[in-house]
This record gives sequence, C-alpha cells and structure tokens, in this order.
Amino acid sequence: MLHTLYATDGMVVAPHHLAAQAGRDVLRDGGNAVEAMVAAAAAIAVVYPHMNAIGGDGFWLIHEPGREPVAIDACGPAAALADRDFYDGLTAIPERGPKAALTVPGTIDGWRLALSLATHWGAPLGLPHLLAPAIRHARDGFAVTRGQRTLVRGKFEQLAALPGFAETYLAGGRVPDIGERLRLPRLAETLDTLASCGLRDFYEGGLAAAMDAELRRIGSPVRSADLAAYRAEAVAPLALQTRVGRVFNLPPPTQGLATLMIIGLFERLGVGRADGFEHVHGLVEATKLAFLARDRVVSDPPRVPVAPRSLLTANYLDSLVRDISPANARPWPEAPVGGDTVWMGAVDGEGRAVSFIQSVYWEFGSGVVLRESGIGWQNRGISFSLDAHALNALEPGRKPFHTLNPSLALFDDGRVMPFGTMGGEGQPQTQAAVFSRYALFGQSLQQAVSGPRWLLGRTWGDDDTRLKLESRFDAALVEALRAAGHQVEFLADAFHNCMGHAGALVQRPDGIIEGAADPRSDGVVAAL
Repeated sequence: MLHTLYATDGMVVAPHHLAAQAGRDVLRDGGNAVEAMVAAAAAIAVVYPHMNAIGGDGFWLIHEPGREPVAIDACGPAAALADRDFYDGLTAIPERGPKAALTVPGTIDGWRLALSLATHWGAPLGLPHLLAPAIRHARDGFAVTRGQRTLVRGKFEQLAALPGFAETYLAGGRVPDIGERLRLPRLAETLDTLASCGLRDFYEGGLAAAMDAELRRIGSPVRSADLAAYRAEAVAPLALQTRVGRVFNLPPPTQGLATLMIIGLFERLGVGRADGFEHVHGLVEATKLAFLARDRVVSDPPRVPVAPRSLLTANYLDSLVRDISPANARPWPEAPVGGDTVWMGAVDGEGRAVSFIQSVYWEFGSGVVLRESGIGWQNRGISFSLDAHALNALEPGRKPFHTLNPSLALFDDGRVMPFGTMGGEGQPQTQAAVFSRYALFGQSLQQAVSGPRWLLGRTWGDDDTRLKLESRFDAALVEALRAAGHQVEFLADAFHNCMGHAGALVQRPDGIIEGAADPRSDGVVAAL
C-alpha cells in the first residue's frame, strides 16, 4: 500500500488481511472498537500463528472521547512451581520446550476485561459473533503466508520435535508451502468452547482442567491453580507531553517507557527534517539512552526500583538529552532482546480507539502446542534470570519483562492516533520513527509507515547488534552514519521483514479516519 486510506464509519488495521477484515465486519454489524479488536485478535491468533497465539500475553490502550485512555495489562505471571529449584542444574531457562512454557497466558482474560470495560457503549454482540471468523478459519483452513513458511523452515530443527508442533503446523512432516491450506481443528474446538462457555473457561472451566492435565504430562510447571488465580488488570498508562500533544504507552512490565523516552529525547534535539542524518542519528542515539534506562527500571511492577514517570518529566529528559552527541555515536551494544508479536488498531464510528498488541514472544513461542486444545504456548518467561540478584530474577508469581508496548497519541488539535508494531527491540524504534515522521515532520500516515527503517539490535535468529538499514536509504546517509561511528549493516531488501510490521490509524476531529498498513506485512487497512 502506497497511499493513506480514508473512511468515515470505522477502520481496523492488522498485519494479516483476514484479521483486519474480521474486525471491520464487527464494526459493520454494529460492534464497537473493542469488540472489533477481540474479533481481530482471535482471527490473527489462527491465521498468523508464528507471531501470536491465545497461549500468549496481550496489552491494550483504549480511548473513549472525553475520557483519559485506559490501559490493560494482560501479562501472566510465572507459575507457582516455576522457581529456581525447578531449573536446578541449568544456568538459564530453556528457550524452547515445556520448561520454557512457565508463565500463565494472559491474552484471553485481557479480551474479557476489555469487553467488560466497553459494556456501557451499547448492547454487546456476544462472543459467538466475535469469535465466529476465527473459528471458521481454524476449522476450514487458511492459506499459509510467506512469513510463516520462512520461519517454520528456518526454525525447523528447533521446533519439529517439540510436543504437538509437527502435527499442528507441519503437513505430513514437511513445511507447508506458501498458499497451502492449513487447518487447525483442535484450536477451532477450543475457540468454540470459549464462545459458548465464556472466556474464563480458559482459566477455571473444563478447558483449564484439560490444559492442566497436558501441561503436567509434558513437564511444564503451569497448573490449573495458576490459571484460576489469574486476572488481567486495568492500569494507568504512562504519558509523555510533547509539543503536539500527549503520547501514551504501557507501564512496566513492558518497555513502553523506552518508546516514550525515545520520542521525548528526540524532540529535544530540534531536528528539522525527516530521514536525513540528524533524524536517523538522533533517534538511534535516543534509543541507546532509553534502552539503558529501560534495563535499569523495567521489571515486575512491585520490583521497579524507580517510578517510570520520573524518567518522563521535562527536567529529566532535558538533562539526559545532553548526553547525545550531534555528530558521534555512543559506543554500543548492550544486551539484546528479541521477540515476535502482532500490533493492531481499531477506530469505530463514535471515535473510540484501540491500540492492541498480542504475542508469544519468540516465533511460535515455546514451540509447545497442546494436542488436546491446539493452543500454542508462549516462552515469555525466558526473560527471567536464574540469578537471584538480577532485576528480573525468577520467582513464582512474578511477571516477566515484556517487549510489548502499544502506543496511542492524543493531539492538541483533537486527532487521536493509535499506532504500534511488532519486533522486539525494534518496537520502540519503529514507533518513534513513525510518530516523528507523521507528527513532527508532517509526512502522510502511509509515508510514515512505509518509509525506510532502521533497527539497532538483534533480528530474528541473529545476535548481530549492528545498526541495520533498509536499502532505500541514500548511500551518502549510510556513509555519514559510519563516519559518526555507527556500526552499520546495509540490508539488501527495500522492505525487510526484520523491521517489523507497523500500522497506524488517525481519527480526525472532522470524523475522517486515516489508516496505514505496513507493506512488510501481510496486512491491510479494512474500513467502512
């Protein structure tokens, strides 16, 4: 997609076209933005399984005109049995397999809480209506995307032997072809159960009991008591004041603080135009400072050593920006963080907006798929440390560090902008690139999303932490970055998948909605 799309009565953007269309159809049927997002979230958990699943976590920002945004933390904690004794003899939590499946999935209860917060918006459509597209896609099948095939093929040795993976995502032991139909009948049955019995069945009902039995059998520490005790939480979002309005994101355990710090620091540099040396260098150097702060602060909320809001004050950002050289790169790298995710946005005809993100962390998460229910389980808990003195030390009941962080901006002129991306460490960087291009430099929304991007840090399956640039950047800019001390890797692809799948919507005061989807994804903007 090369041009911003416009509509008047509602819009949904997602990195898979079937998910965007599922959300759009809910709006067409009289549903609201939250209901549209639940429909899209269920659909994308089916058709984009390498990036997310209902066995993962989720985070929400919900805005209703005239009210402050509300955030939902749908991150599950470590199981009661998941202590350092459980991993005795190991120096780190295994990255794949049943012992990597150590946290409670929060995303389903996040759906429940979001729907409950929106009940005053009108008569609900009901779960059978919202989950119907996902159930149909799982039962009847969907076409395998290029991204899914590429990741299954690239991670085949890691994933093929894990419980439930081969029989769920392989075709007779081989990697399915692009465009080949893949059916997920057990997941269809699970979604149908949730539609008829309610979302808490995942945590307290027959579905929870069945998951408990299988998790015990394969060697995961998660039990039915962990599931039953879990509730998603409504939390106050973090906010950053900029010269054009306020930007919101999630507090710990997410890295939302980093996204806001990058935007706040960059704005103070006084850069005058997009996509030149000052823009890219400034955002990269702001990223380094934000990541250093993030790694000192972000943890399970009760363990956060410094109030995150204190790092977003004008005085603190004014003092910190002095550490950015306008001409020279700060030595790097620090410890990399990775992850795989989906971001989606929705705006309904009443101007209510949602910024949402859902993930299993790495591609296919732990790689474990519960055979009875078809649920792929996240490996978010591998961000815990087995060092008892670490900020994110493993303890039962603690929430893990999260890369997930959806953004939403409220402009002083009345515009509302939900925006975000997938991509681990790339999430804050891409969000800052999109926001700065659109909000600070006046680019069109689609231009801001499609424009050439960069990534400081690790890509999928690669520990290289150099500054990666897509090939559409001018060669003179690349050389200027190298001369400033940046360790640059110039990628061959014009739209590289490692740069994430971003998206954005803007609700204007005149009622027009703008939308942009990422050409790097399989997504679209679907509108009324």
